[in-house]
Amino acid sequence: MGKGRPRAVEKGVLGQNLSVSSSGSLNILSGPVYYPTEEEFRDPLEYIYKIKPEAELYGICRIVPPKNWKPPELNSDSFTFPTKTQAIHQLQVRPAACDSETFELEYGRFLDDHCGKKLRKKVVFEGEELDLCKLFNAVKRYGGYDKVVKEKKWVEVSRFVRSARKISECAKHVLCQLYREHLYDYEKYYNRLNRKAGGSGYKRGLHEEGKSEHEVQSSGSKRRRKNIGGDKVKVCKVKEEEEHDQICEQCRSGLHGEVMLLCDRCNKGWHIHCLSPPLKQVPLGNWYCLECLNSEDCFGFVLGKKYSLETFRRVAERAKKRWFGSGSPSRVQIEKKFWEIVEGSVGEVEVMYGSDLDTSTYGSGFPRANDQRPQTVEAKVWDEYCDSPWNLNNLPKLKGSMLQAVHQNITGVMVPWLYIGMLFSAFCWHFEDHCFYSMNYLHWGEPKCWYSVPGSQASAFEEVMRKSLPDLFDAQPDLLFQLVTMLSPSVLQEKGVPVYSILQEPGNFVITFPRSYHGGFNLGLNCAEAVNFAPADWLPHGGFGADRYRQYHKAAVLSHEELLCVAAKSDCNSRVSSYLKKELLRIYTNEKSCRERLWKDGIIKSSPMSPRKCPEYVGTEEDPTCIICKQYLYLSAVVCRCRPSAFVCLQHSEHLCECESSKLCLLYRHTLAELYDLVLTMDTDSCEEMTQSRSIRRQMSCSSEPKALKKKVKGGHVTLDQLAAQWLSRSSKIFQNPFLSETYIAALKEAEQLLWAGSEMDPVRDMVKNLVDAQKWAEGIRNCLSKVENWSNHCGVDLEKIHFQYVEELLSFNPVPCNEPGHLKLKEYAEEARLLIQDIDSALSTCSKISELEFLYSKACDFPIYVKESEKLSLKISSVKVWIESVRKCISEKQPASIEVDILYKFESEISELQLQLPETGMLLDLLRQAENCRKRCGEILKGPISGKNLEVLLQELNSCTVDIPELKLLRQYHSDAVLWISRFNDVLVNISEREDQHNVVDELNCILKDGASLRIQVDELPLVEVELKKACCREKAYKARHTEMSLDFIQQLTMEASVLQIEGENLFVDLIGILAAAIHWEERAKDILAHEAPLCDFEDAIRASEDIFVILPSLNDVKDAVLIAKSWLKKSKPFLTSALSAAPASSSLLEFEVLKELVSQSKLLKISLDERRVLESILKNCEEWEHDACSLLQDIGCIFDICNIGDGIGSFLISEMECMVSKVESITKRGLSLGFDLHEIPELQDACSTLQWCKKALSFCSSAPAFEDVESLMESAKQLPHTRASGPLCSLLIAGVKWLKKAAEAISVPHSFKRCRLSDAEEILAESINVSYPVMVGQLENAIQEHKVWQEQVHQFFDLKLEHRSWSRILELKELGNAVAFSCSELDMILSKVEKVEKWMQRCIGVLRTSIGDNNCLLDALRKIKKTLDRSLYIYEKSHVCKARNLCVFCPNDTEDLGLLTCSTCKSCYHLRCLGSMATDLNHAEVCICPYCQFLEGGSICQNKGSLLRFVGKRPELQRLVELLSDAEDFSLRIEERDVLKQLVDQALACRIFLTEIINFALAYFDEDLGVVCEKLTIALKAIEVAGLYDHQGNPNLKLALARYSWRFKVNRLLGDLQKPTVQQIQQHLKEGLAMNIPPEDHYRQRLTEVQRIGSQWAERARKVATDSGSLSLDKVFDLIMEGESLPVYLEKEIELLRERSMLYCICRKPYDQRAMIACDQCDEWYHFDCIKLLSPPKVYICPACKPQQDLSATPSVDLNRSISAKLAEPQTPSPKHTRSVKKKPRKAESSLRQKMLTITDHSNKFSRGIDCLWWRNRKPFRRAVRKRAELNIFSPFSHIQQ
Repeated sequence: MGKGRPRAVEKGVLGQNLSVSSSGSLNILSGPVYYPTEEEFRDPLEYIYKIKPEAELYGICRIVPPKNWKPPELNSDSFTFPTKTQAIHQLQVRPAACDSETFELEYGRFLDDHCGKKLRKKVVFEGEELDLCKLFNAVKRYGGYDKVVKEKKWVEVSRFVRSARKISECAKHVLCQLYREHLYDYEKYYNRLNRKAGGSGYKRGLHEEGKSEHEVQSSGSKRRRKNIGGDKVKVCKVKEEEEHDQICEQCRSGLHGEVMLLCDRCNKGWHIHCLSPPLKQVPLGNWYCLECLNSEDCFGFVLGKKYSLETFRRVAERAKKRWFGSGSPSRVQIEKKFWEIVEGSVGEVEVMYGSDLDTSTYGSGFPRANDQRPQTVEAKVWDEYCDSPWNLNNLPKLKGSMLQAVHQNITGVMVPWLYIGMLFSAFCWHFEDHCFYSMNYLHWGEPKCWYSVPGSQASAFEEVMRKSLPDLFDAQPDLLFQLVTMLSPSVLQEKGVPVYSILQEPGNFVITFPRSYHGGFNLGLNCAEAVNFAPADWLPHGGFGADRYRQYHKAAVLSHEELLCVAAKSDCNSRVSSYLKKELLRIYTNEKSCRERLWKDGIIKSSPMSPRKCPEYVGTEEDPTCIICKQYLYLSAVVCRCRPSAFVCLQHSEHLCECESSKLCLLYRHTLAELYDLVLTMDTDSCEEMTQSRSIRRQMSCSSEPKALKKKVKGGHVTLDQLAAQWLSRSSKIFQNPFLSETYIAALKEAEQLLWAGSEMDPVRDMVKNLVDAQKWAEGIRNCLSKVENWSNHCGVDLEKIHFQYVEELLSFNPVPCNEPGHLKLKEYAEEARLLIQDIDSALSTCSKISELEFLYSKACDFPIYVKESEKLSLKISSVKVWIESVRKCISEKQPASIEVDILYKFESEISELQLQLPETGMLLDLLRQAENCRKRCGEILKGPISGKNLEVLLQELNSCTVDIPELKLLRQYHSDAVLWISRFNDVLVNISEREDQHNVVDELNCILKDGASLRIQVDELPLVEVELKKACCREKAYKARHTEMSLDFIQQLTMEASVLQIEGENLFVDLIGILAAAIHWEERAKDILAHEAPLCDFEDAIRASEDIFVILPSLNDVKDAVLIAKSWLKKSKPFLTSALSAAPASSSLLEFEVLKELVSQSKLLKISLDERRVLESILKNCEEWEHDACSLLQDIGCIFDICNIGDGIGSFLISEMECMVSKVESITKRGLSLGFDLHEIPELQDACSTLQWCKKALSFCSSAPAFEDVESLMESAKQLPHTRASGPLCSLLIAGVKWLKKAAEAISVPHSFKRCRLSDAEEILAESINVSYPVMVGQLENAIQEHKVWQEQVHQFFDLKLEHRSWSRILELKELGNAVAFSCSELDMILSKVEKVEKWMQRCIGVLRTSIGDNNCLLDALRKIKKTLDRSLYIYEKSHVCKARNLCVFCPNDTEDLGLLTCSTCKSCYHLRCLGSMATDLNHAEVCICPYCQFLEGGSICQNKGSLLRFVGKRPELQRLVELLSDAEDFSLRIEERDVLKQLVDQALACRIFLTEIINFALAYFDEDLGVVCEKLTIALKAIEVAGLYDHQGNPNLKLALARYSWRFKVNRLLGDLQKPTVQQIQQHLKEGLAMNIPPEDHYRQRLTEVQRIGSQWAERARKVATDSGSLSLDKVFDLIMEGESLPVYLEKEIELLRERSMLYCICRKPYDQRAMIACDQCDEWYHFDCIKLLSPPKVYICPACKPQQDLSATPSVDLNRSISAKLAEPQTPSPKHTRSVKKKPRKAESSLRQKMLTITDHSNKFSRGIDCLWWRNRKPFRRAVRKRAELNIFSPFSHIQQ
């Protein structure tokens, strides 16, 4: 690629190869950088395609344009933009947006159900309430409690709880303890339930783990999860007839209740398939929606202020200066600080970012054709960059881009976005919408730092993100769509995810590739612009992006399928075709499989979608979206008439509604054949070859299918081809029969299930086309005939005519499409229309009489078919009438100039067009000749100069002309302009010299002069205007000089000009001459004081005098400059003068000596005489004298420091000499400081003084043995000595001596030393030779070496002893002595390691046995105590071997018989009353003594105690840990008594394990009816376990199971043997519990339960059928069925109640309740069917006929009395009250409402609760009205409809 090769391997260029995180230096490889040539730069897409194979591996690259590419800079002064506030410190380290109330609700349920505790109202940490929700999520972020403790992450956790504070070591421990106490169990339970859930992607509740009622069964009826009382989640059946009580918040549907999840807090519903991402099944436990899981203040970028660019620049610069000062920080510094902020170690940091600014609103950084070009930019350059392909406004629509056809301006995709950034403003990890490419251009400003992960590693990146931020993803599963989260590249690299970095400079492009995750931040103020683009190789990634949107139910930016289809229909090259073909084939395959699946599922209706108005563009029309996944439905959709506004995609068709499949309809835009044709068009062959290959491929595709598409129907299977053949056979016969619309509609409807398929259905489509054409043709013929006949019959009143063109079009079919007889009659009407058209054409070409035209027009209007020639005729008639009327109006006009001459010419030209002879023609021509004559005269005057008098005569003569002639109008305008001009000039001359606004006078005269020169008429006043203009200009200058300071020369020249114009006598100019004289006098005085050094007061007087003279004076600036210089000198000299004249001591801030010298030299250049000069000169002299004395003393000190030999006796001399020198230095330093100047000798004197003092102290150590701390302190202070002094001979000798002294002191001070010295090191120190003598220290070092050797010999003697003689006490003595006197050696290490190993082992033992160790903390006593308990446990297991003859207490460790004993009557075991404790009270008063263990098992207490033991409280040591301790003690080289006792203890415990295993195996294998055998065995096991002082986890794995099975059998036995019958629910519950415990089928009690359930289910099914049979079964059999149900071994309350309700009868028809509407009588409360009493609508008050008085008989027709009575006697017998449920009668209200009277119940499942319960028993009996005569009942007969 030449210059286009990447430079990613270059080192050290702008620091691109190094990215630093807060954890230190981190090497991040750079992405590639490309430098295209000018030739390569011409085509962006081609160049990107060229570098893609290499650059895509990095996911990002940088492109540096050629040097000649420089887009023009646009003006941004008026640019304002909105910003967003970014909290940088929360991009990574932020708590999850979890709702605390939801957490407390769920946590409280966990405590209540699993711990038996209530939620504490407040947990306090460091004086404030601790947010347990934040703490739990923070620990989850770092891997859970165990990992946080192991990796010591409590500081990081505390940032989530107390973000603004540092945490102490004590607080970390407290926080750890609080979590361990309150949340550790909850965390374990949470993790266990999540593992069971299989990672569904949603945070769920933890309540009621594993309970079967949470498992949603798939059944025909709807099931929903409901929260009853806020405690338990239940699944309840929804009545089939009731309205939907809950709708899905996503699809707004209340259907599919079996997969509807209800949030256990807010009760809102979601289908599991509507969630994002969707769930496969209903999760276990409680479930909370994301709205309840997340708090309202979710993290995001908040809208900030609106800034202008200049204001934002100031804000950004202040922010950068606050972080890094005024310097220029490097990229490494900024990057390190950024990641420190992101990782939360800096504090709260917020920045502003003007991001995502729509360039169509705020403007682009590139030129655009519609923008206004700045004047500073050339038009050629502007046009060049407007059309440049690298202009981001053009990039998406370049040739070869897939976005070329996108019609709408999608911001960010088709329209660039602008970004105004500042320091640390960030763009978080993301990849582009639809996996597009992106291009970013940095216009100006600081660089932008990018990070990227290649698209091939996107899945690994997402996995690391989820594992690193688990709490954030739990709260927001779509977190990566939010663009608000960063993660340090160091974390990604540690997890194996490659990360690359790019530093974008101004003028550079950055390209990101599809699926490449990228993010970054700005290094300062900058401006960038970005846009997406999509070359052909993007297409596969676009398909992935569309699937990702569907997976997460996110709305797509555009329809991927529409883009593919539109691109396939446009011209595309071979590169595009290859990618496009693969993607089209993919969507074709998917669409084909989905449509075939729908057809198999029974969806046979189909309909094509309405065609696009602009099919060549994407997005011109809005497609519907799937209500489930929110994707555009371009290719196909499914719809149902029950929800006409709801659409779903083919994948979610089963979730649309609950209607039958046959009612659903498939909408499609293309058939499969059309889609496959699009695939074939991607071949690059010629047209003929393509057509041939298409047909061949179709045949191959049809023949290559493994089997034909078929589905199940009644009687077998049928294929799609068979259906098509049958339909074609039937349809071909339709054309032969006379046209019948219903036949065609039925055939077309039947063909809908075939049209969507592939090319094999082309014959069907051809036949459908023929049927549609024939149907349209036949209906058109009938419609035409109907309109013609209607017109003829009604004489055309408000009826529309049929057009003749449409009739001809219908009659042009040959042969006719179908058999429609009416077309012959229509042909006759067409012939009549043709004759009429011939007559009209002939009349228009020849006729000259208007009457004939009107006759033909009336004939055409009366004809029933519309002919367009009638319009021509009407137009001709109307145009003639309009012309005549207009000409008559012109001739009769008398108003001057009212007729336009062009109108006359127009009328003249229309005479020939009309071809008519009219009388108005001659009068029109006369008027036209008069107008032309007038026009000629005016034109002659306009040719030469115009005289005003001649013009007035002509205008008077032509004043009466009625024609508007342009030339005459122009002359009148010239005359009017001249008169107006003269009037204006005369107005200006009024008081012209007295006006003060002379600038306005000048403007007016200039305007008049200009207008006068442009007049066409000659005027005499024009020369006067010029003279007055000059005078006005002179006056204007004078007024300007009066109000504005002008120069002296200007005023002199102005007075001369006034005298020339003879206006100097005016008041204005007289005042000006006086000012001029005063100014000249001041100038002379000023020059005099500048020439001589005058006092300062003279200069100030001159300045004050100049203020009264309103003229610019030439010497005034020189005078002011001299005063300013003098005052500035005095101001600078003020500190020096104050210091010299003040008696107070010098201040802490010293004066600069060099400034004093400079001020003295400057004073000689002043032009003003000052007394302060001499004072400064005196101060300078004093400083120079002190400087000389200080230099002399420094020379003397230097002689001492040059001494290179310290012999015997010289040390004391040097100490005294140094003390003398120190006093002199302090004296002269004090005198120098009193001067108050920064003299450079003062620091030198101070350094010399400190060095002398150090040397003096070092010499003092020669005669003593200093402590190690003193030597170390002296050595540390030596580092602070000045380098020039420390390198001298004397200091070098003393520093070397002190170093030796430090090593010696460190060697002998072992107890206080951090690191022990070795013996060889001490001997080397002793042998070292130094030039300074330390005799005391040498003696101490020799003694220490001797003591070490003695101790070493004692250690050797100890280890030479035998193992049994090596006592523990002796080795402890050696350890203490060695710590005191020994150097570092192998013997000391061995002693320490042996002791440490044994002590650790003992501590482990104490930790394991902590519950058994008493106050004395003795390990040996604890082991012996546990051994006694194991003796007692073995005694219980084998009573025959130990203490067989004695009665001993089971619990008591001491075998004392003197205390009172109780003997259990069941197990014969003995117990002390004292040992039983509180349980002894009940046993002591009982007649028969039964021990707690027998009560526990025989009384069924296991279920209440959940299988826990009776007396055991606290934690016992585990056997396994004791075995491990015994194993670890085997390699001790000492004899320890505790180890021997531990071995005996372990042997006993293993023996107990063998006994327990035998008992458990027996209990699990026992299935018989007798429970006493198992009870006896389990009692022994419980007693032995209770007594033992150890807990054997491995020995008790199945004990709980054995106890649980025994408890289950005991409960079943009690349930079935109880006097009260069990319910079906109780039986099912016990069976479920048995299945959960794996109770085998051969178990006696399981078999009994199963049989009872079977009997109850069979009877319940029969009862439900009878209850809904509407009275078909006789009442006797119903009563028999009730008695049978009451005798069953199971209680079926609901079904028996249904049968009792079934036995109640109503109305005159004496039928049980059904769904018919009923009404109650307001007097007797009897219920009647509407249809039985012939009632059509409910009245306000209803009285039944039985209650009406006798007067109603006259209104009713006569009926057969015998028939009425017989019907009454034949009513069924109503059951007695003993068979029905008694219902209390409700009190009547004063006014009965319609709702109380009328029973219109449509909910069959709820009928008994809503209707029947309101009916009273006396109303359900036969009619028992004794007071009424039987004969009166004949009034019922007209309303009786009794079915036999």
